[in-house]
Amino acid sequence: MTPPGRRAALVVATTLTAGALAACSSGSDGSMSGMDHDKTPMSASDTSTTADGRQGDIMFAQMMIPHHEQAITMADLALDPSAKASGQVRDFAKDIKDAQDLEIQTMEGWLEDWDAPTANSSGMDHGSGMMTQEEMAKLESATGAEFDKQWLTLMIKHHQGAVTMAEQVLTTTEDDAVERMAKAIVKAQKAEIKAMQREL
Repeated sequence: MTPPGRRAALVVATTLTAGALAACSSGSDGSMSGMDHDKTPMSASDTSTTADGRQGDIMFAQMMIPHHEQAITMADLALDPSAKASGQVRDFAKDIKDAQDLEIQTMEGWLEDWDAPTANSSGMDHGSGMMTQEEMAKLESATGAEFDKQWLTLMIKHHQGAVTMAEQVLTTTEDDAVERMAKAIVKAQKAEIKAMQREL
């Protein structure tokens, strides 16, 4: 029987409809303890932007928030003792959760400043790296080494989707704060992908 905590986390993950993202980098030893996260919330700049530029910023925040939320749900699964995850995977999970929680708060603040809704009606497809309900259910039922393998594989794909999203907004944004976050995400998550690949 699935433990209540992990079952609840799965429900949260599979009901997400819009997206968000987190920036994570790894230390030279492959651990997450040396991650280059800027934990200072970034306020949206006061610089005027064109309508097209702002619309891209809004879409980025609306899509990244649920993207981040799913990563946090995956982190919670790894941190649940019943998963019997390795210490390395648990370290990845702790740092991902801490960083993405803060980024969600920052992006929610942007949307409020821009008088934009937090949800995007178009939703997010799985090409953004989001896990399917079936993938999440399979991960939830795994333990030990099998859990580690699935978790790392899925989180790598999730990060690759985040990098793509961040690179896309860099082609349209005219907002300094959005640009800084997007660049940080690209740099940090590429580094984290490499660190997780070394653990497979």
